Amino acid sequence: MRPQKVLDKEMLVSLSKVFRDKGYEGASLQELAEASGLKKASLYHRFPKGKYEMAKAVFTHIDRWVEENIFLTLKDDSKTAEIRLKDGLTNIKILYDEGNESCIFNSFSTQTGLSLFEENIKNSMIEWINSFMEIGLALNIPIKESKEYALETLIEIQGSLIVTKGLNDISVFEKTLKNIESKYLRGQL
Repeated sequence: MRPQKVLDKEMLVSLSKVFRDKGYEGASLQELAEASGLKKASLYHRFPKGKYEMAKAVFTHIDRWVEENIFLTLKDDSKTAEIRLKDGLTNIKILYDEGNESCIFNSFSTQTGLSLFEENIKNSMIEWINSFMEIGLALNIPIKESKEYALETLIEIQGSLIVTKGLNDISVFEKTLKNIESKYLRGQL
């Protein structure tokens, strides 16, 4: 068996970039092939169901990364809650390349993408909320406020990514993460 010329992780990162930049509908097979470093035929060999299967693989790849680097970080009770929060926010900066990358939720949340990935998006958002609610509770923030903070955090992160792109100003994303950290740490009882 011949070794694969393009490693799966590298290919998924490249495909992710196209989907993040163009959205599900806007990503052409030619752009996906070019980004992957494969010819269309080789790309279809790896993903027989075409663009849908590529997008699903990208979503799964990002979900795993977020689970390992954000959710588990926020839930790691071998560290103080303050350290977990700071590490989780640092990993969010990595996920979104300091605010330069769009969110996959946004990229897949239009027409066809939403109809194909609605359940994935919803489940991922619920896990974001649950993880931030847990860190709020670990910081001794009452349950009602922890739930509110968690939903606000998801909205603030997602909104700041859109505003960052629209204004071409990554300081918006940076300030949002600092504000989230301050809010949680200020909310401690």
